[in-house]
Amino acid sequence: MHGEYKVPGGKLIVVDVDVEDGVLRHPRVTGDFFLEPDEALDAMNRALDGAPADTDAAGLAARVDRAVPDGTVMYGLTSDGVGIAVRRALAHASDWTDYDWQLIHDGPQSPGLHMALDEALTAEVAAGRRPPTLRVWEWAAPAVIIGSFQSLRNEVDVDSAREHGIEVVRRISGGGAMFVEPGNTITYSLSVPDALVQGLSFQDSYAYLDDWVLDALGEMGIKAWYQPLNDIATDQGKIAGAAQKRIVGPDGGPGAVLHHVTMAYDIDADKMLSVLRTGREKLSDKGTRSAKKRVDPLRRQTGLAREAIIAGLISSFRTRYGLAAGKVTDTEMARARELMRTKFSTPEWTARLP
Repeated sequence: MHGEYKVPGGKLIVVDVDVEDGVLRHPRVTGDFFLEPDEALDAMNRALDGAPADTDAAGLAARVDRAVPDGTVMYGLTSDGVGIAVRRALAHASDWTDYDWQLIHDGPQSPGLHMALDEALTAEVAAGRRPPTLRVWEWAAPAVIIGSFQSLRNEVDVDSAREHGIEVVRRISGGGAMFVEPGNTITYSLSVPDALVQGLSFQDSYAYLDDWVLDALGEMGIKAWYQPLNDIATDQGKIAGAAQKRIVGPDGGPGAVLHHVTMAYDIDADKMLSVLRTGREKLSDKGTRSAKKRVDPLRRQTGLAREAIIAGLISSFRTRYGLAAGKVTDTEMARARELMRTKFSTPEWTARLP
C-alpha cells in the first residue's frame, strides 16, 4: 500500500507498506525531506515494522519519536507526518495528481446562488458525476455569510445590513461569519472526493487542502502559513478563513468534501463593524484601525490587482496538479437554482438559528 502526505509548509513524505496478520510489515519511508543522521531513516522503518495496523497517526508518530537517535534533525519532515502518511496508505487515500481537475470561474453570481452551487457541485462530485473541481467565485452583490451553526441575531445587525443593501445568507459549512463586497474578497471552493483526505484528521484535512494556496501565495511574495483550525495568516495578520462540509455519497457510499476559503483583499472595516456584531464586540476596545489589521487586505501586502492574485492562484494550481477549463452544466445549474429557491433564499434556512 502506498500513501503520500505533504507536510504543510514542508516536504513530501511517501510511505510504502504491507499488512500481514494485522500488523505493518516492510515499511519504507521516502521523500524529498532532509534528515540527519542517515541512520534515523532506518530507525523509523524499524519502529513502524510490526506496529498494529489499527494504530492511529499519533501512536505511529510516538513510535518514530522513541526510535530515532538523540539529536536527530528533521527538516520538512515530522514524525506526525510519517504517521499520517502511513494512515493514508492503509486507507488507500488518493493524491491530487490522481484526478483530472476542472476549473469553474464564471461571472458574478448572487450570494444565495453561490451557497447553492457549493452544495450542488459537491454532491455531483460525491456521486461520481463531476470531476474534482476548483471554483473561483465572483460576487454580484455584497453579503454577510454566516456559518451553519451560528445565531443570526448574535452575528448580524440585520437593520444595519438592510440599510447598506447587504444580503445575509447562511452556508452549509460551519465556522464564523464573513463580510464580502464585490471586488474586495477572493473566494474559492474545492469540491473533492473523500478519498483525497482519507487518513487525515478533521484538522489535518484543513492544512492539507490549504497547502497549495500557501505555496501559490509564496510565489507572489506573500509568506503565509496555516493557523489552526481554519485560518491563513501572515506576519501582518489573518488574511483568510476556511470552512468545510462533508457530503455523503449515494446510498451512504464514499462522498465528497467541500472546502471553501475567503481571502480579504480590500475590506471596508467601518462597514464590516457596523454589520457584524461579533466583530464589533471582539474589537470594541481596539477600534477600526485594529479591525483593518485583524483582517489584513492582500492588496496592501502585495500591491497586486485582485485579478492578478486570482490568476496567480489558478496558474499555481494548474502547474502542480493540472486544471482544465470547465463549466456548470445545465443540470447542475437547475439544481442550484432550485436549492436557492427552496433553501438558501428562505427565512426558514437563514434564520434557522435565530
